[in-house]
Amino acid sequence: MPRNNTNWRWAERVLHTQAFRITLIFVFFYAVSATALVAFTYWNAQRAVDAQTDETIDAEVGGLREQYQRTGIIGLSDVITARVAQHNSGLYYLQSPSGGVLAGNLIELPDSAKLSGRYVEFEYQSGQQGGTVTRTARGQAFFLPGGFLLLVARDISDQKLSRKFFSTTIPWSAGLMLLFGVGGGLLMSRNFLRRLDAITRTSAEVVAGDFSRRVPVTGSHDEMDLLAENLNIMLERTERLMKGMREVVDSVAHDLRTPLNRLRNRLEEMQRRMASDDPHQDDIEATIAETDRLIATFNALLLIAEADSGMTRGSMAPLDLSAVVADVADLYAPLAEEKEITLEVAPSGVLTVEGNRSLVSQALANLIDNAIKYSLSGGHISVSATETPLSIDLTVADTGPGIPVEERARVLERFVRLEKSRNSPGTGLGLSLVAAVARMHDAKLILGDNNPGLKATVSFPRALGRKQPQLAPPALERTS
Repeated sequence: MPRNNTNWRWAERVLHTQAFRITLIFVFFYAVSATALVAFTYWNAQRAVDAQTDETIDAEVGGLREQYQRTGIIGLSDVITARVAQHNSGLYYLQSPSGGVLAGNLIELPDSAKLSGRYVEFEYQSGQQGGTVTRTARGQAFFLPGGFLLLVARDISDQKLSRKFFSTTIPWSAGLMLLFGVGGGLLMSRNFLRRLDAITRTSAEVVAGDFSRRVPVTGSHDEMDLLAENLNIMLERTERLMKGMREVVDSVAHDLRTPLNRLRNRLEEMQRRMASDDPHQDDIEATIAETDRLIATFNALLLIAEADSGMTRGSMAPLDLSAVVADVADLYAPLAEEKEITLEVAPSGVLTVEGNRSLVSQALANLIDNAIKYSLSGGHISVSATETPLSIDLTVADTGPGIPVEERARVLERFVRLEKSRNSPGTGLGLSLVAAVARMHDAKLILGDNNPGLKATVSFPRALGRKQPQLAPPALERTS
C-alpha cells in the first residue's frame, strides 16, 4: 500500500477519535474566549484613549472661545499662530466668513469637518523631510460669532497604527492558537489511538479464541493503564471460566454421552433378542425413541455451548457454502421424498467464507429438518447459497405455516416452542443452535416471510468471502 494512503488513513482515524474532538472543542472555545477578551480589552482601551483626546480638544476649544470673547478674531489668530509655532500636536484651521484662511497649520478644511458641532476623523498632509505624508487626525469644527469657522484637532496616527496592529494581530493570534491546538490534539490523539489499538487487537485475538492474550500496560499509571489492568483481570477470569467450561463439556461428553449411547445399543440388542410378538416390544421401541431425543438434546446443547463460547474458533477454515448446501440437501432428500415434499437446491458457483464446517453444516441441517418437519405433503423447500455486494447468504425457504413476526425473536431462545408445534417431535433447540453458529461466524440469522412459509437466512459478512477450492465434506448427523 502506498505510504501516502497509509498516512491518510491514519489521519482519518485520528480525526474521528474522541480525544481529538474533545481537544478541538476545547481549543476552539479557548481561542474564541481569548480573542473576545483581548478584543474587549483593546476596545475599552481605545475608547478611553478617544475619550481622553476628546476631553483635551474640548478643553482647548473652551480656552479658544474665551480668548475670542476677550480679544476678538485678531487675538484668537495670534494665539493659534503662537501654538502652531510651538510645534505641539494640535491642529488648527481658522476660516473667515468669506472662506479665507486666517490662521492654522492645516492647508484646507476637510470635507468631513464642514458639518460643525461633532467629532470627525480625517486625513491631512503633513510636511516632513523629503516630502509630505498622509496622517490621521480627530477633531471638532464649530462657528464663532460673526461667521468665523474654527477647527481644533489632534493627530491620532499613532492610535490608528496601534488599532491596525491589534486588528491584524488578533486574527493571527486566534489562528495560531487553533493551529497549535489542532497539532496538540493530533499528538494526543495519536498516543490515545496507539494505546486503544493495542486494546482492540487484544480483544480481537480473544474473540478469535486466544484467551491467553492480555492488554499491554505501559506503566504510566493513568486511566488507560487502569483500564488495561481491569481488562486483564477480566480476561484472566474469563480464561479460567472458559477452561473450566471446556473441562465440564469434556467431562459431560465423556461421562454422559457415552453411557447414553451404550444404553441405546443395549436396548437395540435387547429388542433384537425379543420375539416379534413379545408384549414389551413397544415399550422398548418407545424407550429407544426417548433415548434418541435425549441424545439429540444433549448434542444440541453441547454444540450451542461450544459455539457461544468460541471454543471452535480455532477450527475456522475456508468453507465453500455451495458444497455444504449440496451435501446437506443430499442427506435430507430421502426424508423430503418420504413426506412427498420437493427439496430444490438452487445452483451457484463457489462461495467461500471463513467458518467451521461441522457447525455450519449442522446449522443448515437444522433449518432443512425444521422445514421438512413443518411443511405439509406436496410442499416445496428451496435451499440456496447466494452472494450480494455486502454478504454471502445461506437461505432455506419452505411453504409451511411460518413464524409470526412477534414470535421470531423468542423462537431463537433455548427450549422455546410455539403452541402449534407442541405436538410435533423436537427439543426447541434447532433455531437456538443456528443462531449460536451465526453469532460465532459474525453472521446474522434473519427470519422472514416466504408467502407462504418461513424464509430463514444466515447472512455472512461479505468481507470474509473469497474464492477458494472446494473442500471435502465431513459426515453429518441430524439434530432437531
